[in-house]
Amino acid sequence: MTDQLTSPAAGREVGRARTRKEDARLVTGQTLWTDNLTAPGLLHVAILRSPLAHARIERVNVRSALEREGVVAAFGGRELAEGLGSLPCAWQVTEDMVLPDHPAVAVDEVRYVGDPVAVVVARDRYVAADALEDVWVDYEPLPPVMDLEAALAEGAPLVHADKGTNRCYTWPLASGDYAAARAAADVVVHRRHHQQRLIPNAMEPRASLAVPVPATGEYTLYSSTQIPHIVRLMMALTTGIPEQKLRVVAPDVGGGFGSKLQVYGEDAIALTLARRLGQPVKWTESRSESYQAQHHGRGQIQDVELAATRDGRLLGMRVDLLADMGAYLMIITPGTPLLGAFMYPGIYKMDAYDFRCTGVFTTRTPTDAYRGAGRPEATFAIERTMDELAAELDMDPLELRRRNWIGHEEFPFTTVAGLTYDSGNYEAATDRAVALFGYADLRAEQRARQANADPVRLGIGISTYTEMCGLAPSRILGSLRYAAGGWEAASIRMLPTGKVEVITGTSPHGQGHVTAWSQIAADALGVPFEDVEVMHGDTRVAPQGMDTYGSRSLVIGGIAVHEAALKVVAKARTVAAHLLEASEDDLEFADGAFSVRGSPDARRTIQEIAFAVFAAHDLPEGMEPTLNAEHLLDPDNFSYPHGTHLCAVEVDTETGAVKVRSYVCVDDVGRVVNPMIVEGQIHGGVAQGIAQALYEEAVYDDAGNLVSGTMADYLVPAAPDLPDLVTDRTETPATSNPLGVKGVGEAGTIASTPAVVNAIMDALRPLGVREIRMPCTPERIWRAVREAAASGEESAP
Repeated sequence: MTDQLTSPAAGREVGRARTRKEDARLVTGQTLWTDNLTAPGLLHVAILRSPLAHARIERVNVRSALEREGVVAAFGGRELAEGLGSLPCAWQVTEDMVLPDHPAVAVDEVRYVGDPVAVVVARDRYVAADALEDVWVDYEPLPPVMDLEAALAEGAPLVHADKGTNRCYTWPLASGDYAAARAAADVVVHRRHHQQRLIPNAMEPRASLAVPVPATGEYTLYSSTQIPHIVRLMMALTTGIPEQKLRVVAPDVGGGFGSKLQVYGEDAIALTLARRLGQPVKWTESRSESYQAQHHGRGQIQDVELAATRDGRLLGMRVDLLADMGAYLMIITPGTPLLGAFMYPGIYKMDAYDFRCTGVFTTRTPTDAYRGAGRPEATFAIERTMDELAAELDMDPLELRRRNWIGHEEFPFTTVAGLTYDSGNYEAATDRAVALFGYADLRAEQRARQANADPVRLGIGISTYTEMCGLAPSRILGSLRYAAGGWEAASIRMLPTGKVEVITGTSPHGQGHVTAWSQIAADALGVPFEDVEVMHGDTRVAPQGMDTYGSRSLVIGGIAVHEAALKVVAKARTVAAHLLEASEDDLEFADGAFSVRGSPDARRTIQEIAFAVFAAHDLPEGMEPTLNAEHLLDPDNFSYPHGTHLCAVEVDTETGAVKVRSYVCVDDVGRVVNPMIVEGQIHGGVAQGIAQALYEEAVYDDAGNLVSGTMADYLVPAAPDLPDLVTDRTETPATSNPLGVKGVGEAGTIASTPAVVNAIMDALRPLGVREIRMPCTPERIWRAVREAAASGEESAP
């Protein structure tokens, strides 16, 4: 798309579709993935994982493994546990939340298929893997806990017997009087939605390399992580290595989608083994390990109720949520579903809201953040239920939304859930999407097909969304009992030659921070884009930061870069005034140069000032010889992007096959720094949302085995499976930051899933189909159509 929204001001970088600086190394193979790294004396670790979902460990015997040539060491969980603490959970969402110990290697019980039970260390990775066959483990099987509702029943088998319950917590949020709203309603629609478990599929598997310096007690941990700063802190607490002795480096990281927003046991295992053996230790996961042992996403049952008047005005909403924690609580497992708690009302006005979430332990892989982290689930619930309400009222679903959304003139607006949306224009985004989509023509075609009893039905799906992103502010996170803050750090170093180094606390893994931060710094400093270098992902190079997740990087990290650059300009202004023998108030700064107002020949470029400061021959009294500056930003509010996604599908009622015929998305992410990056984020996000709607699901059998444990069984869509996207934008700048930017990394995922499922239901609702669980596979659709036909529920055209 090329229009006025993508055209930067003359000579400016922000708004320019710059090719990413990062890509040259990536496409030419000059990358440093963790698994590419080596060190003198490197040892390799392999991990034996439980084949049972729930069992007591009677004995672990590693003697035979130790006899294999090339094996250096082998340990069961009990031997490895000495000096190794429980893996951390940073979010105790309620005072009485049940928080079980989480050993990096199981000691007494295994609680999911894939739970580590022993490790083998060898001089060769293949020897280590083969030696796992020589480790003998005696198990006493225990009952698995797989069903969320059954897990809460009296007398249910317990995942953690010492806790006496499978209930992790119950967390409420209420505003207004929902009971009164329901009593006053003409129509109450109740639906149950299932959010299936999803498995992140980052291109690069996880890996850890721990390198010790025994003489000094120092350690460097190379890890394919999104959160090197958080890993450093948590590994210090878990392993007992002093924080100042531990350096964490995230080299090139090949994607994450939330899966690398984690403090995994494998990092702790690598550090512990490196400390015990005094040699570097590396672990790299296989794909089957990845499916079993990295955390999963979603996993919820949503009971949703909307109360409304006959003319379609929303009165209230009730949400009762069961959230699958899995076997243990990882870094933000309990808080992940609660990130959506504030977003179930979406973009709509209503008088009352009643939310309750119950976290439930099961004998499955732990859940945690997956792209969107609670917000896609919330958007799905409200957007799906709005369509059901529209059907109940016999009203066009777009019209129902128009009657209830927050008008552009009403911003800033405090929602019934307590958030203050700072800016938005839902009307503009929707009008643009409707025009691009050809909404009226598609509705006419749909009516004609239905009248002709066409077996290939046309459905139209709508998703009008907003999200809270930019995880912050710290005081709000504190009120929600989150252990950390939401601030971010950035530093700017002006070098003597006039070049610029930007040090950021965000840790990119595909988002394009190096390019975008270069654009922001170049504009603020008035230097060429090419003269800016961005450094990140190393706690020694960038000692402060809160890392990358939740679409926070630009709205917090990028703004921190902007503010640090302005501090550099302010320092340079003082020096320029001294050198030009002028008052600072008389100086103008434009295009990277200071000039005296009214005397254009009296000027100094910021590069000239950088060298003058380095030389330090003639500085203002008391000024240090540096133009360096840093800024730590703790934002005042979240960021609220929004948009409208429209999807048209053709559903073959004889086979259940679904074809996405057209897809239009108009997103409003505030002011855009790099439209090429925004387009890429939207495309990737929509792909993942469509994948949840149609393809992906982590399936367990009744015994707790992951039966979709390989790429042959877990369907990840490829390019031919996805539609061409028509994308566009409206631009409503954020008022919460000086650049007016909003987050974009998760928007496509949040919006797209309900758009696709609403389209499928729109196609099949006249046949009497009321619900299809995701993913909407051909078999599920075929069965739903047959069951509706057998019950005689088809409506007249």
